[in-house]
Amino acid sequence: MVRIYFATDVHGSDQVWRKWANVPLVHGADILILSGDLTGKSIVPIIKQKDGTYTCSIFGREWRLKSETEVHEMEEKIKFTGYYPYVCTPEDVLELQKNPKKLDQLFIDLMRARIKTWMEFIIEKVNTKEKTVLVMPGNDDEFAIDEVIKSYEDRGIIYPLGKVINLCYDYEMISLDYVNPTPWNTPRECSEGELEKKVKAEVEKVKDHSKAIYNFHCPPYNTRLDLAPKLDKKLKPVYILGDPVFEHVGGKAIRKAVEERQPMLGLHGHIHESFASDVIGKTIVLNPGSEYTEGILRGFIIDLSEKGVERYWKVEG
Repeated sequence: MVRIYFATDVHGSDQVWRKWANVPLVHGADILILSGDLTGKSIVPIIKQKDGTYTCSIFGREWRLKSETEVHEMEEKIKFTGYYPYVCTPEDVLELQKNPKKLDQLFIDLMRARIKTWMEFIIEKVNTKEKTVLVMPGNDDEFAIDEVIKSYEDRGIIYPLGKVINLCYDYEMISLDYVNPTPWNTPRECSEGELEKKVKAEVEKVKDHSKAIYNFHCPPYNTRLDLAPKLDKKLKPVYILGDPVFEHVGGKAIRKAVEERQPMLGLHGHIHESFASDVIGKTIVLNPGSEYTEGILRGFIIDLSEKGVERYWKVEG
């Protein structure tokens, strides 16, 4: 029996990443998979003042930090939530506000630095000669982080995009980072037509679909995995009688491929609210969702044998 722990959408949270790195100790997993989105969404400046104190705005309030120790503690709190702390001067802030390109480059540099720190942490915590570790970007991730992940392949971190990975018992896994269009114009999204071409290019690499695992960040359309809050034209959630309205937002190309090819298992993410499993024909599809802002790691444990998927269940903590 081989045990997989599958998670997604950590979005820069140091706390959630550290929990994921400890999964082999807690759950006895043999294979760790983290399938995008890896990076955070915002920079939080910690601004040094003339009187030697520091100020920052986060968690719904203004903070004044009186010592280097307090600055360090605040940096750690910010990292835990997935944001990027940036210690700077008021002049630095003005310069970044005037120069969007410089701000974009700073954001990318901070993302790459966080990913590098995480790679170092995982190879310190997990013996990659005994455990299989796969890490890939998702639609929210800038392409600049890919090279950082790839640079750790010689130390046991597998970057699965574009590859057919023999996970165990000759179960072949293919992977895809792209999703269908979102309201947020993320780096790795495309039209349904383009998505179908990308999916087709991957599924044609598989020898036996009955033993295949589709590790596609985008969930299949019209399942329990792709229910997200409906948004109005101003991108605000729609409510009826006080209850949020949900709609299916997954990839139709993903669903089509699963319906036609009937792989053994589908591993998906992207939609944080849909921590769920479902079945499309003979195919089990899973989405662990995400609650990274609360520091909660959500995942699915999947036990595989030579006969196929023996069992699977949700875990969080």
